[in-house]
Amino acid sequence: MNTLRRLLLASAVAAGSTTAYPAGESNEIVEHTMLMDHGDGHLMDMDGGMIMGQNKDRLPDGCSKIAATKEVTVRAGHKYSKKFPGTMFAFDQQEFRFEPCTKLTVHFINEDHIRHQWMMHGLPKYMYDKGMFHLEVTGPAKISGTLILPNEDKTYLVHCDIAQHMEKGMKAQLIVGKGSAPFPSIPGLTDQVIRDHYGPGPAPTQVVAPADVDRTGMSSAAAPASAPAPEAESWFSGMTVIGALVGAFGAPFAARAWGGRLARLTAKDAGNVLAAAARRMWDHAVVVIEWVVRQIRARTG
Repeated sequence: MNTLRRLLLASAVAAGSTTAYPAGESNEIVEHTMLMDHGDGHLMDMDGGMIMGQNKDRLPDGCSKIAATKEVTVRAGHKYSKKFPGTMFAFDQQEFRFEPCTKLTVHFINEDHIRHQWMMHGLPKYMYDKGMFHLEVTGPAKISGTLILPNEDKTYLVHCDIAQHMEKGMKAQLIVGKGSAPFPSIPGLTDQVIRDHYGPGPAPTQVVAPADVDRTGMSSAAAPASAPAPEAESWFSGMTVIGALVGAFGAPFAARAWGGRLARLTAKDAGNVLAAAARRMWDHAVVVIEWVVRQIRARTG
């Protein structure tokens, strides 16, 4: 019954409810420790706890030994968003720093009565499936997992991948060694890609690109509040010309190749064959066009 009630609460929030603390519900933290190991670092239990990418002993390339053993406790919930206007959810900390080859255990405490995640992206895929380390639990609850950080200076995205939770503030970054470029829109740390606007009048059109954010996390140049957006490149006409040329030159060959075959089919079967062929041709054409567009954009900068 307890599991069913939690699933119903999680479904209500996913459908648009913002009730993180339903009246009458206990806020006691339940710790998930009895998880079943499904292999490849994937562990789950019957009450909604999940770990993906668990790695306690395999060393990443370039790590001759464990450089350090660290633990960090991360709390997640609605109450941590109150210091960031315009957000609904947040972690209690937005940045983490560790040395390469560190064995890191993350204790993730979800204080809301809904589902949250602590998901880290960009890890080497030869060790971590899909390149991520993932903790997930329906709260209020605690779950812990371990990974070994790669031997590189890099900044990793950490967020909750439940629909709209990252967009509503549940986003952070984990810096290994000297790190790399910071991520935009980290609450309280880096500029938003599209800034919130709560005042009267039209919202400013300024968009802060990740390249414009320096190592401190703030914008490196004071751009005008209403900087005009760059005019988008027009390549639709190029796609149209390419498609027309392919159709014009390919039609005679297609007619000769398919004419005899279609003549022996019923009208219905012929229609089905042509529809399937058209879908395959479209799929191939899209691949070719996307490749041409990438080449053009790469050459024109």
